[in-house]
Amino acid sequence: MKILLAGNPGAGKSVLFSRLTGSLVTSDNFPGTAIGFSSGHMRVADQNAEVIDTPGVYSLESSGQAGEVARKMLRDGDIIINVVNATNLERDLYLTLELLEERIPIIVALNVWDDARHIGIEINVAELEQMLGVPVIPTVATTGEGIKYLVESIPRAVMRANPAATREERWARIGEIIGQVQKVTHRHHTFGETLADATVRPLPGTIIALLVAMAVFAFVVYGGEAMFKFIADPIFNVFWLPVVSVISSLTAGVPLLHDILIGRLFDGQIDFIESWGLLTTALYVPFALVLPYIITFYFAMGLLEDTGYLPRLAVMIDTLMHRFGMHGYAIIPTILGFGCNVPAMLATRVLESRKERFIAMTLIAIAVPCASLQALILGLVGQHGFQYVAIIYATLLAVWIIIGIILNRAVKGFTPELLIEIHPYRLMPWKMMMEKLWIRVRGFIVEAVPIMIIAVPVINVLYLIGVFQAITDFTAPVVSGLLGLPKEAVAAIFVAFFRMDAAMALLAPLELSAKQLIVSSVVLVMFFPCIATFTIMLREMGWKSLLIALGIMLLSGLTVGALLNLLPI
Repeated sequence: MKILLAGNPGAGKSVLFSRLTGSLVTSDNFPGTAIGFSSGHMRVADQNAEVIDTPGVYSLESSGQAGEVARKMLRDGDIIINVVNATNLERDLYLTLELLEERIPIIVALNVWDDARHIGIEINVAELEQMLGVPVIPTVATTGEGIKYLVESIPRAVMRANPAATREERWARIGEIIGQVQKVTHRHHTFGETLADATVRPLPGTIIALLVAMAVFAFVVYGGEAMFKFIADPIFNVFWLPVVSVISSLTAGVPLLHDILIGRLFDGQIDFIESWGLLTTALYVPFALVLPYIITFYFAMGLLEDTGYLPRLAVMIDTLMHRFGMHGYAIIPTILGFGCNVPAMLATRVLESRKERFIAMTLIAIAVPCASLQALILGLVGQHGFQYVAIIYATLLAVWIIIGIILNRAVKGFTPELLIEIHPYRLMPWKMMMEKLWIRVRGFIVEAVPIMIIAVPVINVLYLIGVFQAITDFTAPVVSGLLGLPKEAVAAIFVAFFRMDAAMALLAPLELSAKQLIVSSVVLVMFFPCIATFTIMLREMGWKSLLIALGIMLLSGLTVGALLNLLPI
């Protein structure tokens, strides 16, 4: 049995999917971030059923890849759970009426049932069920309310196969249904609604955005520093240092093995930052220096996503975004890029025109550092002062604006208007927030940490046998002459192709000045995408557009790095 979850963007399908299957998937309090689909399994009436979370669409007639994927998947489904947002019943019923014309059994999950009651919307479920002719089950996916009854009711799904109707006939039918089942009562604005209104207005919205940015910075820097100082560093010095000291003594007679495992000694002592051994620097950098900032940054990012702040930011800057060849919705993949560039590239599929997609992907690759890289920027550069971090972000913002204006004038195509849904402010259950945090932190540990662990001893060996010295000497005119960095920094630039955060972490042992950290951070962000982002860009853009984008990155990265090196910072 194959069960499809179908519904409008933001109806809560992903959260419901997680509830039904137990699969760990991230969900956000804004629509349009899920273009692909997820699958899992559950038990229905003692049968194993595959559950598929289809892309959110407002109509089966929707253009774009999300609508195309949703239509294809309907052909293979045995049952549809139509997830309807109770706070937007009139809008969501259009897709419901379309689904009722398909020859597939349907059951309706009337989700976000709690918010509907909170804002004064009363829905007569029995009447709605009778008018649609299929079971309707009120649910609250975030808390689990009604989920058990929904699962028990799946066998009662009904195939209506209504005659195909025109667009006007469907809206007329929706008006008739809403008139009979829904009642809205008067009430006063809540604090959350007043705050929601303020965040989309230019003046208070800008002030709130600045306050949010400063709060995130303070939390990531000071929270990460506290975790490093009181947890990570003591663990290494109290528990791990005695172990590696013994190993250092045992391998002292085999210099090559000692250099690989322990690295160099300073006054006979192990230095976790500068020894560059597999058991010292290769473990200390990712787990002690980096991980604390990764945890605090991902937590802050998840909080902004789950509360529903991000789409309001999109609305506030829509007019501004049109000056760069995109509408306000492009801010969603751009902000996703601050988490990870890969899903951000995929999220650009929601942009209608090829021009918008090329500009959005190029700007993300050039000027939007991923979460783990930002965590390291905040951690390493932030130690020298907030002003140096501000220079990095101001530089990237200036690059984003200048290149955006140029691309808007150079790239042919059109930019449509913004149509986006904004959900009420709400706070996800702590359990779900912690699950999202764990998924992201686990992704960092699985994908980035192995690269750091491998890169450190490999670079150390290259130094020992002289190969890396030749490479650094060859690139010194650019790295040292043009960018003002020590020639050893070229190692980070090479590693950046695999992981940006790993590359940034490799700068930590070099003891760079604040100015050098600024230059290296900006160059790493702009110079070249990581291999995962590179692969996605190739798939989404094709070779021709990708080569153009890479040319823009290389040229702008070296130019901006050289200009920063000339400034008296």
